[in-house]
Amino acid sequence: MVNKFETSIFNNKHVLFITTKNSDYIRNTQEVEMLRENAKSLKIISSSSSSYVKRLLYVYKELLRVNASEFDIAFVGFAPQLVLPLFGRKLSKKTLVIDFFISMHDTLVCDRKKFKTGSIQAKTLHRIDAKTLKKADKVICDTIAHGTFFANEFGVDADKISVLYLNADKDIYFPRPQKKSEELKDKCVVLYFGSVLPLQGLSYVMEAVNLLKDCENIFFYVIGPLSDKLKESCVSDNIEMIPWLSQSELAEKISQADLCLAGHFEAGIEKAKRTIPGKAYIYEMMEKPMILGDNQANHELFKPDSSHVFVKMGNSEDLAAAIKKFSEGVNAN
Repeated sequence: MVNKFETSIFNNKHVLFITTKNSDYIRNTQEVEMLRENAKSLKIISSSSSSYVKRLLYVYKELLRVNASEFDIAFVGFAPQLVLPLFGRKLSKKTLVIDFFISMHDTLVCDRKKFKTGSIQAKTLHRIDAKTLKKADKVICDTIAHGTFFANEFGVDADKISVLYLNADKDIYFPRPQKKSEELKDKCVVLYFGSVLPLQGLSYVMEAVNLLKDCENIFFYVIGPLSDKLKESCVSDNIEMIPWLSQSELAEKISQADLCLAGHFEAGIEKAKRTIPGKAYIYEMMEKPMILGDNQANHELFKPDSSHVFVKMGNSEDLAAAIKKFSEGVNAN
């Protein structure tokens, strides 16, 4: 059974933390903070380079130099699949903890469809995922739904898998007074942001915007690197599309919203049903009402109420109806 992760495993231990993701990545900062609070000592191997290849080479170089005997626990963060094939023997001499935040097979084959199911590449990725999981003594994942899936898909004992939910950066994302612009002060402002990954289902958001194009009391901010196709699909004037914002700028924009769209909204990708969107943690930290996809993962943390509205995944009409109903309450006040 997949349970909540117990940080006591790190108490009074010397810990080596390794990650190939950029140092300020939200999952890295969360785990480093957790380790600093619990471990007796902590050594971090990571890189702040913007190049993944350079980060990876730096991590490999440092791992060749490190003396594993100086540590009680080796904790491999984001993408242990890129570390353990080369350094698994060295690191497994100690208690080995990994953050299996993503499955390479699930992400590249099932989600982003970079490789066909059953192809040599797909089988190779599946084998790497399975071997990575089996090498670890403890496996951390982001939801119970994901942990259960990993156990079943890769034949891993569920008892060694536990959940560490994401945290938003409280130094950036915190509640603050709502400051709408003069032209939007009488409108219900709805915000969506994302990196436009397939599982996020942004096309359903844009369809909902179109369905509400005649509702002049609703205005949308859609933030992210939208494709020309998505931009051209929008026929509403009640929208501002913003390609990119820094985290601090994003927090300010979220503070202007009455309602935020979390998702995930894509029903055709199973991973979307097992994942709590990172943006949901941000909205929750900023105390913003949100709309969530009605799936198992989201129900692990959120219950239906005035601040957490669930809609059918893959259904723009249901999403539009929920937005409209919420806007009526805002405008009534």
